[in-house]
Amino acid sequence: MELVATENQTMIAQMVRDFGAAHIKPRMREWDDTQEFPAEVFHKLGELGLMGVLVPAEYGGAGFGYVEYVTAIAELSKIDPSIGLSMAAHNSLCTGHILQHASEEQKAKYLPKLASGEWIGAWGLTEPNTGSDAGNMRTTAVLDGDHYVLNGAKNFITHGKSGNVAVVIARTGEVGDSRAMTAFIIERGTPGFAAGRKEDKLGMRASETTELIFTDCRVPKENVIGQVGDGFVQALKVLDGGRISIAALSLGIAQGAFEAALQYSKERHQFNQPISNFQGISFKLADMATEIEAASLLTYRAADMKDQGLNVNRESAMAKLYASEVCVRVANEGVQIFGGYGYTKDYPAEKFYRDSKLCTIGEGTSEIQKLVIARTILK
Repeated sequence: MELVATENQTMIAQMVRDFGAAHIKPRMREWDDTQEFPAEVFHKLGELGLMGVLVPAEYGGAGFGYVEYVTAIAELSKIDPSIGLSMAAHNSLCTGHILQHASEEQKAKYLPKLASGEWIGAWGLTEPNTGSDAGNMRTTAVLDGDHYVLNGAKNFITHGKSGNVAVVIARTGEVGDSRAMTAFIIERGTPGFAAGRKEDKLGMRASETTELIFTDCRVPKENVIGQVGDGFVQALKVLDGGRISIAALSLGIAQGAFEAALQYSKERHQFNQPISNFQGISFKLADMATEIEAASLLTYRAADMKDQGLNVNRESAMAKLYASEVCVRVANEGVQIFGGYGYTKDYPAEKFYRDSKLCTIGEGTSEIQKLVIARTILK
C-alpha cells in the first residue's frame, strides 16, 4: 500500500479545492439554510470527471480507482459535507450498482449520462419500516407480461426527487428470502414512480433526501439488473464499496473540522496568548490529529484492497465504523475549542458538527458495522 500521495491524488485534491473555492464556498451557507439541492454544481462536477470517478473511459468516466475516489470525496467533504455526500451516493450507489452488475447494453445506455453529470442517480433500498432489516422489505415487483409492476415506498433516498434515474431493489418473492429481491433501473417520468416527502434534516441539508413512491409502476423486464432474485446480494456488494465512500466522507469532515479548530486556536487569544498554548486545547488537537491519521490509514487500506480486487467486507466496515465515529468526536471537540462561537453559524464548527452525525447512520449504522466485523472474525 502506497502511503505517499500519487500524482493523480495530488492533482485531484488541488482540482477539488479550486472548484470548491469557486463554486461551493460562496453559496454553501445559503444552501444549508434553505435546504436547496444545487444540481448545477453536480453537472459541473461531471465536467471534471468527478461524477464518474470509477467508471471506465469507454463509458465516459474518469477511469480512476478507489484511492483517487477517496481523495476526491475527502477533499470535497472538507469544504461542504453535503456536496461530498451527494457525490459519493451518485458514484458508489446508483452508478456503482450499474457498473458492477448491469448488462453491457444497460451500461452503454446509462453510464455515459451518469459519468458526465448530465444525469444524477439515486438508489433505493431502505424502507420506512425496515431500516437495517432490509431483507424484510415490503416494496413488491410482480411480473405482468413484459413488465414488472412495482408497489410500495422507499425512504431516506438521496436525490429521490431530483435524480434522473434510480436503481431500486424490490421484492419478487417471499418475505424473508434473501434470494427473492431484484434490482431495477427506473427512469424519472415513468408512470407510477414519484418522489414523496422531502426530509427536514439536522445536517447534510444541501443533499436532497426524499421518499420514493411506487403505485402500479410498470417497469420493462429489460430494466432488471442481472438475474431475478439477485438484487439483495448485489446490494450487499455495492454497500461494501459504499462504506468506503462514507469512510472517506467522514475523513473529510474530520479533517475540515480539525483544520478550522486548529486555525482558530492559533488566532484566539486569552490571557495574552493563543489558546493553542494551553494544554487543555493542545491535547485535544493532538488526540484529534492522531485519530484522523488512524482513520485515514484504515480508509485508504480498504480503498487499496478494493482496487486490487480483494474482498473488503471486513476492511470497509472497519474503515466506515472507525472513521465515522472519529468524525463525530472531532467535530464535537471542534465546537468545544471554538467555545461560544462554535455554537453560532458565524463559524464553520457548528455545521461540521451537524453534518457529522449522519456518517454513523447512513449506509449501515455503527452497530451494523460491528455486526459485519464480528461475523468475519468469528466464522
